[in-house]
This record gives sequence, structure tokens and C-alpha cells, in this order.
Amino acid sequence: MTKKYYVVWQGREKGIFNTWTECKKQVDKFPGARFKSFPTLVEAESAFSQNPRKTIVQKPKAAATTTKPEKESKSLSQEEITVLPFTVKIFTDGACEPNPGEAGSGLVVYEDNVLKELWYGIYHPQGTNNTAELNGLHQAILLAKEKLTYHSPVAIFSDSKYSIDCITKWADGWYKRGWIKSGGEIKNLELIKEIYFLYKELKDHISIFHVNGHVGIEGNELADRMSVLAIANQEKSLSLYRESLDIDEILALRAG
Repeated sequence: MTKKYYVVWQGREKGIFNTWTECKKQVDKFPGARFKSFPTLVEAESAFSQNPRKTIVQKPKAAATTTKPEKESKSLSQEEITVLPFTVKIFTDGACEPNPGEAGSGLVVYEDNVLKELWYGIYHPQGTNNTAELNGLHQAILLAKEKLTYHSPVAIFSDSKYSIDCITKWADGWYKRGWIKSGGEIKNLELIKEIYFLYKELKDHISIFHVNGHVGIEGNELADRMSVLAIANQEKSLSLYRESLDIDEILALRAG
């Protein structure tokens, strides 16, 4: 993989970082984070010099250190999502009518903040809202894996704290304890396992963000319409939406 340098103008720590892993620590779930990759250190230093603070070049650490868990940040707004410097942004949502009942998932792909693709499917006649959200996140990570061939890193947005926390927080502990949860059953375990191992494979190249649902965030609203369409069409496979990508027309479809 080609060497890159990552400039963080707004994050937990500002500066120039040698790896995406270090950059991600500064910007992941940080509201209003501003960062960008550059192919050379000279370009990175030039870009960062526009910031009045002194340039900080991240040096390799002598040994791994243990850090305290980061405080959970607030959900992102439309404005914060728009300025995040990811070429590819994928939104996912799930629907279930009723809950439990018929379930489906929807995905929306933007490139350079321009709507490019809509996907819908993973219909199940007896699902739950949580399984629909997990299926949506699973498909979003699979889609991100494809996009990483051409673009890195990729951002994923979901309005399900449950599905995000299952994969990015809780699953590590469950895995270490042999997939045992203190105090009860791990629901949706096989699906969680599949998503978790995929996430572990890609986590240095993707960032997963939480957004609030039904507050007017365009990508979330479009993903919602696709999840409802998946139920209406009983579409079991993940299918590309081949109708017009007119946003107003899509938003006029039935909401979940």
C-alpha cells in the first residue's frame, strides 16, 4: 500500500500522523473532525501550516501503551458529516414492520458528497429491528471492502447504537470470554460473529459513526426509504436500486 501522511486539523490531537491507525484515534467519533491524507510529508506539512498551531509529527512509539476508553461523542449533524474528508460515505438503516415481523435493510453510497448508489434487500419474514440494523451494517462493511480497492478510508453511518456497539465495543469482550455474556444470552450471535471478524479485518481502513435517525440527515433518510422498499418488495438479496436517483422523489417514498 502506498505510504500516506495524515493531517488532522481538528481532532483529539492536531498534527501530522504517519499511519491511518494513529489518525483514526484522533478523529473517530470526534464531532467536526477535519483531516486528510497526503502522498508526501512535504505536502502534509504545507497543508498543516495553514493552521496557526505548530506542526506535530507523530513518532513511532517505543512500546504499546494502555489508554483509557474514550468518552462517547455526540451523534453527528448533517453539517459535520458533509465536511468529513472521506471520499466514500455509506449510510445504512434497517426496518421491521411490526417488531418482530417483516424486516429489511437499506444502504446509500455517496462519493465526494454526491449520491451514487442505493441498495435494498436482506428481507426476512420474521426478523427484528436489531437484526435488520445488524444486516445493514454487515452489508455496509462488505460494500466498504469493495470501495477500499479504490478509496481509503471509508466512512459508515448508522442510527443504531446497538449494532455499532455490538461490533466496535462489546464483541471484543465476548470473543475473549469464548462468546459468553455475563448475565444472559448474546442475541443474534452468529450474525455478530460474522460482522465482528470482518470489522477486525478492515477496522484500520474504515470509520463507523452514529447519526440520529429521522432528524433530516439525507443519507439516513434515504437508507430508511430503501429498508422499507426491501420489505415491500420482499427482496432477499441486496439489490441495486435502478430507478431515478432524484432525491426528492426517493424521500417521497414511504418512510419507516
